[in-house]
Amino acid sequence: MSGSVRVAVIGSGPAGLYAADELSKHDAVSVDVIDRLPCPYGLLRYGVAPDHLKMKSLEITLRKILERPTVRFLGGIELGSGISVAELREYYDAVIYATGSPVDRRLSIPGEELPGSFSATEFVAWYCGHPDAAVDAFTLHARSAVVVGVGNVAVDVARILAKTAGELDITDMPDHVLKVLDASAVSDIYIIGRRGPAQAKFTTKELRELGEQAHADVVVDPAELVLDQAGKELVENNKAVRRNVDTLQEWSTRIQQGRARRIHLRFLLAPVAVLGSGRVEAVRCERNELDGCGGVTGTGITETLPAQLLLRSVGYRGLPLPGVPFDERSGVIPNVAGRVQHNGSVVIGEYVVGWIKRGPTGVIGTNKGDAKETVEQLLDDLDALPRASHRDPDAIIEQLNQRGVGVVSWAGWEAIDAAEQALGAAAGRTRIKIADRAALLLAAATALRR
Repeated sequence: MSGSVRVAVIGSGPAGLYAADELSKHDAVSVDVIDRLPCPYGLLRYGVAPDHLKMKSLEITLRKILERPTVRFLGGIELGSGISVAELREYYDAVIYATGSPVDRRLSIPGEELPGSFSATEFVAWYCGHPDAAVDAFTLHARSAVVVGVGNVAVDVARILAKTAGELDITDMPDHVLKVLDASAVSDIYIIGRRGPAQAKFTTKELRELGEQAHADVVVDPAELVLDQAGKELVENNKAVRRNVDTLQEWSTRIQQGRARRIHLRFLLAPVAVLGSGRVEAVRCERNELDGCGGVTGTGITETLPAQLLLRSVGYRGLPLPGVPFDERSGVIPNVAGRVQHNGSVVIGEYVVGWIKRGPTGVIGTNKGDAKETVEQLLDDLDALPRASHRDPDAIIEQLNQRGVGVVSWAGWEAIDAAEQALGAAAGRTRIKIADRAALLLAAATALRR
């Protein structure tokens, strides 16, 4: 393809920005990174735990990508309501979807819909100040909380529940979140997994953080750490699993310090029903036993855990995008090496990266190689791409403004960034995140008045 190539990346999280990074290495390519929110960085801003300051510092690297002259941020544009895929193809020669896996999988057990039962994603969105999360979504009047799942997200939400507001005021958490955490009545937090410790998905670093809480003891039952043959082989052959099991075994011998909160790590428990009259009061679990091959079988023996709050973290899946092929079973956009497919045929000019491409696997860094693979496919297809009819980069902004879609530019984001830092400075903190969408747009509008 002769001349410049215009590409839209839908989603400004790490996966989308790594794709923009790869594309911007080529002089003839210009990239618009489009997000439905007024703020960039996706799950780095709204999914990474606020107290993981080192991980959140990756924003510095991603910011440099968005500051490149051939990369442009366009926030506040939702695919489907703001603009359709067909319209996008009029303005861009190619489109890359990078919308992640934003919803939790269900437990599918009786009582799951009772008040007090939430997805971990809802809780994370609330404490990260996501504009879609209601300010009053959580009150934390609960004394006992059950977190279902043994991955890093489950560990994150348990750690946040175990911390005090004083420990978290160094973060960018919104004030309304800190106030709720300050008044929290939670004393016992149960993290439960249906399989054994060798099959848990958390990383050792995340796990060990639970044992470093100043106001919470960790409780582990040594009887639940027994390994079957498959577990022993995992411990022998996988260093990460061995470190996890060693950590748990050490904790099982710890003397409790009588701290105000307790984090109970439970294994071989499968939730079978949520109990309560009008709201969550307990979770009934079935005791499992290892089958020797890495799986479990139910024993019929049940145990009831007290709980006024239930958070499920048992997997994630993508959501379909209007006008884009979607595999309901796997929760991803069907593709081959990043090329979108519909009924087995390649959709010319449409590509996918990140979790919406491969499912919810890997860590942030996994998206680098993933994005490189997809961009290589796009570049190989250049000669086959149909040229977009609108070549003026500002034409799409004019069109969106005419239909009342307020586009947030990079200058708008910088105005939001400055407003959050000013809020933080006034309170003696580095930053206080603005959670209200209207307030975000008002802050972004100050860029237009300069």
